[in-house]
Formats: sequence, structure tokens, C-alpha cells
Amino acid sequence: MSKKNVIIIGAAGRDFHNFNTYYRGNSNYNVVAFTAAQIPDIDGRKYPKELAGDLYPKGIPIYPESELNRLIKEYKIDDCVFSYSDVPYKRVMSMSALVNAAGANFILLGAKDTQIKSTKPVIAVGAVRTGCGKSQTSRRIVQILMDKGLKVVAIRHPMPYGDLVAQKVQRFATIDDLKKHKCTIEEMEEYEPHISRGNVIYSGVDYEAIVRAAENDPDGCDVILWDGGNNDFPFYKPDLTVTVVDPHRPGHELNYYPGEATLRMADVVVINKMDSAKPVDIQMVRDNINMVNPKAIVIDAASPLTVDKPELLRGKSCLVIEDGPTLTHGEMKIGAGVVAALKFGVSNLVDPREFAVGKLIDTFKTYPDIGKLLPAMGYGDQQIRDLESTIANTPCDVAVIGTPIDLTRIVKIDKPTVKVGYELQEIGFPNLDVVLTDFLKRQ
Repeated sequence: MSKKNVIIIGAAGRDFHNFNTYYRGNSNYNVVAFTAAQIPDIDGRKYPKELAGDLYPKGIPIYPESELNRLIKEYKIDDCVFSYSDVPYKRVMSMSALVNAAGANFILLGAKDTQIKSTKPVIAVGAVRTGCGKSQTSRRIVQILMDKGLKVVAIRHPMPYGDLVAQKVQRFATIDDLKKHKCTIEEMEEYEPHISRGNVIYSGVDYEAIVRAAENDPDGCDVILWDGGNNDFPFYKPDLTVTVVDPHRPGHELNYYPGEATLRMADVVVINKMDSAKPVDIQMVRDNINMVNPKAIVIDAASPLTVDKPELLRGKSCLVIEDGPTLTHGEMKIGAGVVAALKFGVSNLVDPREFAVGKLIDTFKTYPDIGKLLPAMGYGDQQIRDLESTIANTPCDVAVIGTPIDLTRIVKIDKPTVKVGYELQEIGFPNLDVVLTDFLKRQ
């Protein structure tokens, strides 16, 4: 039987994992190319020969997704494997139509063929959309386990936007490691809170190699916590799966890929942000959980805000700088910074659009529905410089920082700043402590 020609459609995350677990070393297939979208400046590279294996001595090229139709026809492609997340169903099926019309099969790989088994107990945390509160849920779980005397090693969903060979296995234990591994702002937003809490976090490209390193971490490892990105399902076979849903976007839990899959897989569902959501929206989310996963334990939760200098806000004009992915492909109109600014009485939110420069202009064009705020985009040095210039150009009394990192360490901000934080807070019973105590007894 002749080899099938394959293109893997992705965004420098699930696509590489699907290749590594299903196609690398599989002589029945010839992966001709990856295509890239969603994240700026990740095409035009190669998946390197050092990671691709013996069947690909020249590596595998990565093309812009816009060239997919041409590539299918030119290379006589048999299968196109859709491999990125946080995508509305309409977008998924539109891509399927494009692929089928060009003559190829449209493939979605599932958990059985892509999940890796760890030698340690695995708790997986995911969400139905970007920006639901997965990160603070992960941090809460880590803290509970650490308080019980356990060594927790977190492994984060991939964000390999640089040198893929160098990023094969990355370990983050100190703030200096963020600089060592040349992290983007998005990566820092995910890694820094874990480091500050005192636990080690791994990430990278090759998740088989990563989990073996984590299991044998020099600081010890009792439990692996899978800190999932976007709304992807876990790369590892979990012993407990926690999925976070967002009543600020009711109905999204049944309308995004693979968010609904993560909801259906969940042992525990956390309804976050209940302190600021409408009762009718909370009930809609409850009904949807009960419809597709009635056996799941449901935990009610909030993400109360902390503000370090609220006295700087009242009556002032402010520029709000928010977590990037939540406001771009996460499609949220506001974030924690906007909520805090309005709560503490700012006179107005300054719209940064007319003051944006460089790649930030492109961000607003790509995501025109972003509210009056500035997403903290920083996927490369140029974008970080553009972010710094845009902040400097925007006239305001104060900058409100809603990202989970110390942004002033990364960019110079020539204005007074107010830092907004948020942690998960369970409401009533059951709660995560009870769930994790029961889980540890079983393990």
C-alpha cells in the first residue's frame, strides 16, 4: 500500500503533538507539511529534522494556512489533520468544506491515539474556551496539593514560537528561566504564576520527552498537573479531569472545538466567575453541563479581584492592558483589568487603537471586536517593542495591568500603574479540597 500524503493544520501546539504521537515513525504516512494560523509569525519555519525523526531527514516545512488549497492539489494530499483549538464549529466545518472540495479527507484525531501514559498520577485541567479561568484553577489545585505535602510538577500546553530544537524540553523553576528560554509574554503569563508559587513547570515540543523529564524532576514529583491551553483535551491520559466553564459566554461550551469534548471528558466541572455573571446565564451553563455530562461533579466558583493601588483609579482616565489570548481568539470583550477599573471609579477607558503602532495595528485589524483595552501581545521582540510604544503613545493618567505577570519587568511603562490579580475561590460544597482528598485516597 502506498503512503498517504498528509498535511497537519495547526498553530504550533496540538499539530506538533499529533505528529509526534501518531505520524512520527509511522511508515504508512508521509507528512508533507504543516500549515500555521492563529498566532503571528509562526509560519515560514521548518519542523526540524532533529524532532521529526528518521523518516524526515530534511524536516517538514510550515506554510501559512492561506496556502492550504494550493498545497492539497500540488502535493496530491490524501488527509488533512485539523489540529488546533478554541475554534467555533462553523470555522471547523468551513475548513472541512475547503479540504473536501480540494479532494482530501478531513481528519480529527482523538484521545486514544494521542494521549501519553505517565508513571505518575495525572490531574488534567482544561477549559471550554480561552479565558475561562483555567490558570487560576490550576494554581488552586497545585496549592491544595502542596499544602498536603505533595511535590507537584506542572506541564503546560505548548507555546513553541521560537527555536523548536531548543524548545524540545523546557523546565521553569526560577524567573531567570523565563529569560533563559526567551519566553514570549503569553508564555510568561502561564509560567510565572507557577514559579512564584514555588512549583516547577515544564513545556516545549516533545511531550513524551517532557513527561519523562517531569516524572524524574530533580526536585521530586508526586503528581503531574496538566495545565491545558486554549480548550484542548489533555496530551496525557488523566486520572482526574477538571474542566472550567464561563457563564459570561453561555452556550460556548457546546459550540467550540474541542471545548465540548473537554466538557464531556470532565470528572469535575468548575463554573467560574459566578460573582459577576447573570443568574440566567449561570443556569444555562448548568443545564448544558447536565445535558452532556450529568455524572460530573459541579463546583461553583468565583475569581475575586485584587487591586494593589485602587486609590490611583477614581476619577482618572486609564489605559487597560489585558491578557492577550483571552481578548483575541478567546473573543472576550473585557478582562479583569476593565472590571477592576470600572469598579474603582475611573472617569474613562482610553481606546488605544488610534495610538497603536506596528504589529499592534494588525492585532486590532484581525480582532476588531476587542473593547477599549490593549491586549498584551508579545510573541516576539518587535511586537514587545510595539506594545511598549503603544503604551507610551496613549494619553492617560494611569495604566491598569490585568495580565498575571509583572509586565513592568518586560516593557517600560512611563505612567503610574495599578496591578490587578485574581485567584479561584470555590463557593459552598463540593469544593476542590474535597475532590482532591478523595482522589488521593483512590490513588
